[in-house]
Amino acid sequence: MDEKIILLVEDNPNDEALTIRALKKNNIRNEVIVVRDGAEALDWLFARGVHSGRDATVLPQVVLLDLKLPKVSGLEVLSAVRADPRTKRLPVVLLTSSKEDQDVVTGYDLGANSYVCKPVDFADFAEAIRQLGLYWLVLNETAPARRA
Repeated sequence: MDEKIILLVEDNPNDEALTIRALKKNNIRNEVIVVRDGAEALDWLFARGVHSGRDATVLPQVVLLDLKLPKVSGLEVLSAVRADPRTKRLPVVLLTSSKEDQDVVTGYDLGANSYVCKPVDFADFAEAIRQLGLYWLVLNETAPARRA
């Protein structure tokens, strides 16, 4: 599949809207799948639960993952993604408002590809999203998908 999907895992409706607005503002027209908690993120990625009818071989080009999520934390999602051979190479960007050193260290220890603090100012946020989109959707060469 040539379509480059972005999986946005974000429980804050304002941050979700800002991210989508920033993507559009920067002409990033990729399909954005939004899930609002860690459990739904795992269900979408592994095509189970409410997403069981989804083609599990279709994975996003990049996952933008918040840390502070209901049900299953972002770090737990990241850990599960890295533990599964189908998703262990999937690019995961932690996009969060947390600047706690421990979150940064743990995120990288669990295999995050990048850790980005959400800027408060919209112009700065839009620029951060533009750079993320340019890098992860255009410049970055992803590993071929693994079959289960």
